[in-house]
Amino acid sequence: MSKQVEIRLTGSGGQGLILGGIIMAEAALLDGKNAIQSQSYGPEARGGASKAEVIISENEIDFPKVEVPDLLLSLTQVAADKYINDIKKDGILLVDSSVRLPEGVQAGKVIQIPILQTAVEVIGKPMVANIIAMGAIQQILNTVSKESLEEAVLSRVPKGTEELNRRALAEGYRLVEKY
Repeated sequence: MSKQVEIRLTGSGGQGLILGGIIMAEAALLDGKNAIQSQSYGPEARGGASKAEVIISENEIDFPKVEVPDLLLSLTQVAADKYINDIKKDGILLVDSSVRLPEGVQAGKVIQIPILQTAVEVIGKPMVANIIAMGAIQQILNTVSKESLEEAVLSRVPKGTEELNRRALAEGYRLVEKY
């Protein structure tokens, strides 16, 4: 990784994307990189729009906000509708398979995978969708190592859920490999 990578995670409040951003930034720090993480909630917080941003760089980070993301994750239709036009022309759009994309989306690559469905049907816990998404992002960008990502996940999730979250990460990797 020679340049800075800007990631925007969007969905609804309660989906754990703020935690996902914190985990991604922590994984970057564990890999010896620089990282900045920020977040914002819609006025409703739980259920409202939610956005987390992460900047990862091997060099000093000049500006602490994502201006035009290299990767945009959208887990909900509302989030996709709100943020879909912000992505770089050659950027990566990662969306849940439940999201309907408008015609002519401007992105270098569009990856649509069943993150939410996998959390419910494969793992059996909707609350791990954020961890599945972090695994998918790691697999797509390879900006952080799998080892550091797992370490960051395990340091942040509730005790007793480690194996569940390891499985969620593995599902995220698998979903992208199948793509």
